[in-house]
Amino acid sequence: MLPTDLLSFRYHGETIAPKKLEIDDRNLATAHQLIQCFLEAQGCTQGDLDRQLQDLEGDTPDYRIKRGLAHILKSNLSTFEVVSPLEPQELRQRVFTLAATTVPCKESTVTTLEKLAHQLSQELKREVLPVEIKAGLYSDLNENKILTEFDCPTPEALLHRYNLSQVQGVFYRATAIKITAHRNDPGEYKLLFRYLKLFQLMAYIEGDADYGFTITIDGPTSLFKPSTRYGLALAKMLPALLHVTKWSLEANLQTRDPFSGNWKQGRFSLNSECDLVSHYPPGKTYDSALEESFVDRWNSTKTEWKLEREVDLIPIPGSVMIPDFRLVHPDGRSMLLEIVGYWRPEYLQKKFAQVRKSQCDNLILAVSERLNLEKAGVKVKDVPVPIVWFKDKLLPKQVLSVLE
Repeated sequence: MLPTDLLSFRYHGETIAPKKLEIDDRNLATAHQLIQCFLEAQGCTQGDLDRQLQDLEGDTPDYRIKRGLAHILKSNLSTFEVVSPLEPQELRQRVFTLAATTVPCKESTVTTLEKLAHQLSQELKREVLPVEIKAGLYSDLNENKILTEFDCPTPEALLHRYNLSQVQGVFYRATAIKITAHRNDPGEYKLLFRYLKLFQLMAYIEGDADYGFTITIDGPTSLFKPSTRYGLALAKMLPALLHVTKWSLEANLQTRDPFSGNWKQGRFSLNSECDLVSHYPPGKTYDSALEESFVDRWNSTKTEWKLEREVDLIPIPGSVMIPDFRLVHPDGRSMLLEIVGYWRPEYLQKKFAQVRKSQCDNLILAVSERLNLEKAGVKVKDVPVPIVWFKDKLLPKQVLSVLE
């Protein structure tokens, strides 16, 4: 994402419109030029790269665009590492300790580096050159870190990433966000809800799978004290939302007037018809190897029950529960199956609380015997649905015995 000073917006009354780049020949050429700069800088220091980028910016009026594209390449697609025979702090201590025993001069500096290089070659059992020691002394400074890896994007992908970052910047000062996720594939919902949990966003969810969900998310400026970290977490949610087929979003913002410095209210809206492209990977087919192996065994089992993945959502007050599977019989019977194999006490408490609140009468829980439910404060006798216990693997015949 982009820092605040590299964001560009247009204001139409209270409405904010992020400025985005056209995917045209001119912008593609600029993106290609910056990507080449990073490719050629592999193995060089960050300081050398920064100087090349500064020369590339020059005094052109579009310097902020180039700087924004470079920021994305540097912060999201580049790996800078400390390259030194020892940890720089320890290396400095060794060098200075040796240097203290001699009179400061050019000749003694060479002698000190050669002496320590010989010592380190014996300790590390590889040849250490004096030039490595000299380069490693202050290699922990950002400007001296080495560009060791670069995940090279296409110019078009870089421009899409830049446009997405411009829109993400809107959420840094959001007071509230309301997302309407219309009727979609349940797997898309699950991916979105997973990212809401991952980024620890405070969300209230209403609705059901047949008509869609309304998700209300508190923004950073709605907290007792505005939190930049929370604003960043909120912005990280947007690429996940782009994987949902049909949705709309409205945000209330609190922005500072660039002229008077006073705070003012702003608005922003977006929907699934936007031309933004997500760089997040789509959801995995299975959440775990346990689920995948269960499906493989089920497919080789002779049964009339058909196994479907994540096609139902169970609404509960303020949230939603998405069972792992639905089991459908030709005679019309339908059961839901949720596999509980994760051990963290907080997860177990939340999962079983969801089961109680759902009041779902066609749900089966498959629970690992290795879980310490008692330690997590879960009382099995209070669980209102059938439980299938398993050890290392969940067998179809265990589930079928409950179904029949």
